[in-house]
Amino acid sequence: MRTDDALAADKSLGGVSARELAETYGTPLFVVDLDELDLEIDRFGRAFGAREIAVGYAGKAFLCAALAEHLAATPLRLDVCSLGELVTAERGGFPSARMYFHGCGKTGEELRAIVERRVAFDVIDNREELERLAALAPASDPVDVMLRINTGIEAHTHAFVRTGGENTKFGIPVAQLPAALVRVAELPQLRLIGLHAHIGSQIAELEPFLANVDELLAAAAIAVAQGHPIAELICGGGIAVEEGPGDPRPLELEALAAGLAERAAGRGLRLGIEPGRALIARAGSSLYCVMTVKAQGRRRFVVLDGGLADNPRPMLYGARHLPEVMAARSLGPDEPATLTGRSCENDEMGDYILPRGLAAGDLVAMRITGAYTYSMASNYNRFGRPPVVFVRGGHHRRVIRGESADDVTRLDMV
Repeated sequence: MRTDDALAADKSLGGVSARELAETYGTPLFVVDLDELDLEIDRFGRAFGAREIAVGYAGKAFLCAALAEHLAATPLRLDVCSLGELVTAERGGFPSARMYFHGCGKTGEELRAIVERRVAFDVIDNREELERLAALAPASDPVDVMLRINTGIEAHTHAFVRTGGENTKFGIPVAQLPAALVRVAELPQLRLIGLHAHIGSQIAELEPFLANVDELLAAAAIAVAQGHPIAELICGGGIAVEEGPGDPRPLELEALAAGLAERAAGRGLRLGIEPGRALIARAGSSLYCVMTVKAQGRRRFVVLDGGLADNPRPMLYGARHLPEVMAARSLGPDEPATLTGRSCENDEMGDYILPRGLAAGDLVAMRITGAYTYSMASNYNRFGRPPVVFVRGGHHRRVIRGESADDVTRLDMV
């Protein structure tokens, strides 16, 4: 292990020494830089808000009560897709008038929450949901709804993060839209206010977004012809982000906002988008401690004290987050290395070029992990999920405590 003197100087995250964070909260540690998050919110506001395109944060990317409280003070809407996300947002004081509910298989309890107006509207995914929601809603006080349309647009992303096209489970196929619209007209319990379509994640090209909004506009024309006063089209999210802090942005927000606004100009419709990753990813870092460095054949393995349980995406579909060694001093020339976790699984987090002198006790931060990292964490191997810390202007505070072995076993019945 490194000596205290050798560890004294380390790089920072959000203006806070990585060593201070590790010693205060332990590792693995999920760190969210609120200053970076606010920069992204401002960028979206300048690009989309200036064109009167509503921006909603997709809570599935990462949500906790403290983040909901932070977002409540912004103009953002919030998309939730489970009762757990809804209760989290409510505990953070996020206003119901700016929330809406997603999901392709909502429970009865979730539908009742919608009817109770704990959100502003529901995005209906399928005909069965339409009927189940109508059965709970009173005709005297109809529920506002959107219909999620599968426009058939397939973005060039990994199959696991593609949510549009005929080979996905999401939305009502365009061919079935007229019949669904007829049924909505027969149900006074529901008031159709818009249409929605989301085509995938990590989309780095402008064309799929524009093709998607074209299909939504065509679907809106069908709805209007059948007597539905469509007010809004939500074009989904899925805006790609880069792997590392120094990489160029894959898609320019100004170009996307301008393209969407141009397509819808003169139609009398409001547009909306719902980024998750593109808002929170850059603000997040996963801080680890090196457990050991070992050679196996021709490979050098750097084993971290996290892995599959706290950051499953590299193993699920090859997501990459560039690592940054947090030591301020030189650790020698760079050489190839495979970053792995410590779970009883081949949880390789990627092949990278890392200093030859990297050793047990050094800190490594995986950058741009704000989205779908903590939110997808598990208790695999009965590891506890890591604590979550907010940093801002050199200050830090814990907003989710780490799970102990007692926490992990608290639901066991013997």
